[in-house]
Amino acid sequence: MCFSNHRFYLEIPTRSLIQKNFLLYLYSETPPRKPSCCLYPGLTPTVSRTLNPTMSALVRASCVLLLSLLWVPRSSSCRVRIPPHDQVAQVARFVAHQCDWASMATISTHRPVVGRPFSNAFSVSDGPEGSGTGVPYLYLTRMEISVQDLQVDPQASLSMSLAQTDYCRQEGFDPQSPLCAHIILTGSVLEVNGTEAEFAKKSLFSRHPQMVEWPSDHDWFFCKFNITQVWVLDYFGGVRTVSPDQYFQASLLRKYH
Repeated sequence: MCFSNHRFYLEIPTRSLIQKNFLLYLYSETPPRKPSCCLYPGLTPTVSRTLNPTMSALVRASCVLLLSLLWVPRSSSCRVRIPPHDQVAQVARFVAHQCDWASMATISTHRPVVGRPFSNAFSVSDGPEGSGTGVPYLYLTRMEISVQDLQVDPQASLSMSLAQTDYCRQEGFDPQSPLCAHIILTGSVLEVNGTEAEFAKKSLFSRHPQMVEWPSDHDWFFCKFNITQVWVLDYFGGVRTVSPDQYFQASLLRKYH
């Protein structure tokens, strides 16, 4: 909505529903060439017209309500397309790429839970959006409690679930339901250097831009999760396993249809 020269303007997105001969003819005069302000400058292309400033409050409210019903956010019209459940390795790759954080379990070295499993949340990325490699990369500091565990024993497990995305909510699946696909990766955490560290940086910073601003005195370094086994639960009938070879040979499907 915009206001200029004491007139009331409405920015109407030219979505397909409106384009099909369904325009609001509530205009009074030709609009000025450029409104002085607009609260929604990113909605393009748009159709601007001048509404009668003397329009009753009831009519204005009706217009706003109608437009709110017509305007559907772009994200709600796109739904995640998960691979068929019989393509187990592909499902695992899909989940690994869709999730941008994971729960990592280490063997604790800290009292009073020494020797016990210890789970913690970490930001991950297996590659820039749409270019997943299947290898989860992490940006770590030795000041972090779980990283201190890894320095003693680098073995860990990494859990990711589509409950972290919009998919399970859109489909009405509880996070614990087998239909809400999730994977568990077992292996070890290894520091990377050189060109792989550069790729890890690109992968993580493109999906977690705040990382750029993290304190420089924390001695951050890049790691990868070296996968030795993949566990997949995305349907009824129990968990299924995938070898690393099968996992990395699988291809990604497009996120939306």
